[in-house]
Amino acid sequence: DLGVTAALAFLWLVASCAWAAALADVKAATSPAGVLAQVGGCQRPGTRCRGLESPHLSGLNTSVVFGFLNLVLWTGNIWFVFKETGWGG
Repeated sequence: DLGVTAALAFLWLVASCAWAAALADVKAATSPAGVLAQVGGCQRPGTRCRGLESPHLSGLNTSVVFGFLNLVLWTGNIWFVFKETGWGG
């Protein structure tokens, strides 16, 4: 049980870090400046393009925070599983 719990906690750490890195890439790709730089019509001389509003990413930010909070629960669970093995004292 201890090995499986530790492995799952480690996988949760990797998944949370990967999701946070992917979210950083999503933020960079969907920023108004980044989108306007990729639109071909905005590159012509005399053309003025502007972004109307920024994307709302608060739900995605919240999911990353809860992913890392869940990691805290998994690592706390390792302690309780360790205490149940009998190795802890």
